Amino acid sequence: MEFLLLLVGLLFGTVLVAGLGERIRLPYPILMLVFSAGAAFLPFIPEVHINPELILPLFLPPLLYAAAQRSSWSIFRLRWRSLVLLAVLLVVATTAVAAGAAWFIAPALSLPVAIALGAIVAPPDPVAVEAIASKVKMRRRLITVLQTEGLFNDAMAIVIFQAAVAAALSGGEVGWEVVPKFLVGAAGAVVLGLSMAWVVGTLNRFVPNLVARSAATLVAPYAVYLLAEEVHFSGVVAVVVTALELGRRARPQDSEERLTRTAFWDVVELLTTGVAFGLVGIEMRYIIEDEGRNLFTFIPGIAAICIAVVLVRFLWMMAMFKMGGTERKNHTPGSLKEVLVLTWCGMRGLATLALALALPTTLANGEPLEGRNFVIATACAVLIVTLVVPGLTLPALMRALKLPNDHAAEERKQRSLARRAEKVALETMKRSTAAAALPQKRRDALARRMSSLHTILEADFEQDPEKMLRLKQILTIMDDVQREALDAAREEMLKARNEPGNDPELVDRVLRRLDLRTVTLDH
Repeated sequence: MEFLLLLVGLLFGTVLVAGLGERIRLPYPILMLVFSAGAAFLPFIPEVHINPELILPLFLPPLLYAAAQRSSWSIFRLRWRSLVLLAVLLVVATTAVAAGAAWFIAPALSLPVAIALGAIVAPPDPVAVEAIASKVKMRRRLITVLQTEGLFNDAMAIVIFQAAVAAALSGGEVGWEVVPKFLVGAAGAVVLGLSMAWVVGTLNRFVPNLVARSAATLVAPYAVYLLAEEVHFSGVVAVVVTALELGRRARPQDSEERLTRTAFWDVVELLTTGVAFGLVGIEMRYIIEDEGRNLFTFIPGIAAICIAVVLVRFLWMMAMFKMGGTERKNHTPGSLKEVLVLTWCGMRGLATLALALALPTTLANGEPLEGRNFVIATACAVLIVTLVVPGLTLPALMRALKLPNDHAAEERKQRSLARRAEKVALETMKRSTAAAALPQKRRDALARRMSSLHTILEADFEQDPEKMLRLKQILTIMDDVQREALDAAREEMLKARNEPGNDPELVDRVLRRLDLRTVTLDH
């Protein structure tokens, strides 16, 4: 009961903090973490612990799915270089440097435990980056780079962590077997993700209830994540692939479903993010209490690892900037200011704390795992240094750097997409056999409506019953023609969403306008 009360309190707290964050222009996940960490020390707050093994399975699937819905396969085809450089190689490099620093500073740590620590602090959190970067005036290109990195980097870190823990428990070593394990796990996860998307798509054709179909998209990420983990594939990759494939399978006629699902997932993402960061804040209290005075002896080592984590990311971004070449504008930082911003956005979060808490307390022979307290304390410190500090200062940093934004270009691209949709709608309407039955005056009205994307004015119904009936018939035909034209326009936008070079976020804005036009047609 205490946990249930705490959960309800965190849900209410998320709503309040989200509103406060909008007013003071600070990201609500960071505020939620700070407030919950402070509130956890109040005497009337119950001491409730959540099983560390449940943190990732409970929160990661829906949050990854929500973030992946805003991307597309075309983004990954276009940015595969940055995906490999940031989500795989940078994670490996950060793990190696952090592990080396930990092993040098804390000789009591075995090499596998040091590698586990490196894997824990290596991956930036996709949830934190998405929630924070979207609140500041950052270029869409930079946000997309961060999204691409954040969706897959947990997969590499988890594989390294699991291999290191297995070696620590058995007294073995971590070797190159991690590479084929990662590749096999990723390949198997892709197959599972594609299969789950097919299952959900097939299920939706047999389920008439709109709310139930939206609910299926919440069940799917949990199901595919747990299934992937059960067969030792990557649950992270499986969830992301499921979301991307369902986006690719979207149909033009699913306007109402898209609108319902978007609203549904906005609520799910807000509450899940708030509760996750709230629990992270509360858990930090227990860690501080458990470690006590040990924290002071850990400070030199913790400081060195925090510096190493930030420095590796800065140097990596700098190298990408120097080696960007002609493709820099699409895949790499384009200036030293962008290097600084992308470094500042290397925020650790849910995965870092969950992996740290998942570190076993004893070895296979029953002896305590040496260095576990240091690992957990370091994870919390990295969390504060890379998440809380940058999260609260990123808006000020963006203002200080005065990076030029691309809002004007974004608006031009969105207008171009809207014009493309209008062109297809008008051409479809001209070819429509139903439109031929309409008076020229009505066809002209339809053309104006398709061109302006404005809502149609209510008709002045005549009092004469025969004229009213005729008018209703005309309006019905007009609606049918509009639906046909809007279906074609949506189909064109869904095609555009999967084309390299088009930002899915901008396409979704146009698609939403088309969906709203469809569901508000006269019946």
